[in-house]
Amino acid sequence: MPTVLLDNGASSIKAGIVKLQQEPPRIIPNAVARSKGDKKTYFGHEIARCNDYSELHYRLPFEKGYLVDWDAQKAVWDGIFSDEVFGIDTTSSSLLITEPYFNLPNIQEVYDQFVFEEYEFESYYRCTPASMIPYGTLFSQADLPPAECIVVIDSGFSFTHIVPIMNGEIVWTAVKRLDVGGKLLTNQLKELSSFRQWNMMEETYIINDVKESCCYVSTNFKEDLETCRADPKRNPIVQEYILPDLSTNRKGRVRQPDDILTDTDQILVMNNERFTVPELIFHPDDIGLNQAGLAATVAFSISLLPSDLQGMFWANIGLIGGNAKFAGFRDRLMSELQTLAPVDCEVVIYECDDPITEAYRAAFSFVNTPGFESHVVTRAEYAESGSNASRKKFHDWKHRESEKEKLKEAPKPKGKQREEDRSQAVNKISRTRSKPTTVTAPSRRR
Repeated sequence: MPTVLLDNGASSIKAGIVKLQQEPPRIIPNAVARSKGDKKTYFGHEIARCNDYSELHYRLPFEKGYLVDWDAQKAVWDGIFSDEVFGIDTTSSSLLITEPYFNLPNIQEVYDQFVFEEYEFESYYRCTPASMIPYGTLFSQADLPPAECIVVIDSGFSFTHIVPIMNGEIVWTAVKRLDVGGKLLTNQLKELSSFRQWNMMEETYIINDVKESCCYVSTNFKEDLETCRADPKRNPIVQEYILPDLSTNRKGRVRQPDDILTDTDQILVMNNERFTVPELIFHPDDIGLNQAGLAATVAFSISLLPSDLQGMFWANIGLIGGNAKFAGFRDRLMSELQTLAPVDCEVVIYECDDPITEAYRAAFSFVNTPGFESHVVTRAEYAESGSNASRKKFHDWKHRESEKEKLKEAPKPKGKQREEDRSQAVNKISRTRSKPTTVTAPSRRR
């Protein structure tokens, strides 16, 4: 029975079918786009066919990190399962799909309904991207056993999450979220470019490409800022981005030294915008977000873990997500974490060749493990128990909450119960015998 892998991100879906040999996933935009140029609507994989990227209007299934527009998401999934992409029979296939961190229970129930009632998959498994990382090669080292205590930094489209994992299980009490992701960075770059040069507020697709092509994380922010201020037009940081020419269907690109400009070329000059936009990950208060930066959030998350194991977490920090592809991201994070880590702890940060597809590759390895079949929920189990079958098998943050509630609702020992009953009875007697007293409230100063 074939297994379909969907790393269902808010910006893109990393999709593939498990075979004997691992193949690179197909990256599909998770959106429904309508172009004002050719007046056509494109669903997911069809966006690659669009030739006119002028003023693309996006309809995103995800809003603020959660899947809320199921009609748009179904349209994208229908294209993936169709003959144009994979051409699979969902009724005789299994599915592994990723979900957001701290996903809401009512949204999880809709996941179950779509998988079993709409597409009628034979079985499926739902998990967060970071929970798959221990099965991958991000932390693997030659001649060493797998690390038992790791911290995964997942900096994606909507948020940046710091996820500690111990013995393959996420420590949900120490998971922290930074409200800065790729979407916020793109919007910030749109505002800066529109205020300083061209009006780019409707050009989300183009500005996103500018961000990915030009932006980097500065390892010395003040020095780079002073370099741009001293000579705004001629300095080693400034870059020129040639905007797309819609008349010839030529895509935008960074200007190279041997490029010859024509009269119709429009130039977007990228000066300090190249590093001030990604700086928001490390200093969200630059735009008024009342949150600590990435390094301080990582340190706080590790401080919530067992003290005798914190050194192991400091030595096993991994980077995944699209924002980890910024040049200088790892070096900047390393320099800041070294100042926050305890003196006796070594800070080690692991990175991979493609942080966008790392969760997919780890999920591929997880599907090929012998015990994968014991983790999935089958169609028969769902028909019998509904979403309760998923709640029992899929370990997520609600399991911690349910454990706390069980402890609160646990029956108290009879001896303590009798003592509390006696104290309550004494209090009742004292209340009936005491005389009522009037208490005057202090006068308010005016």
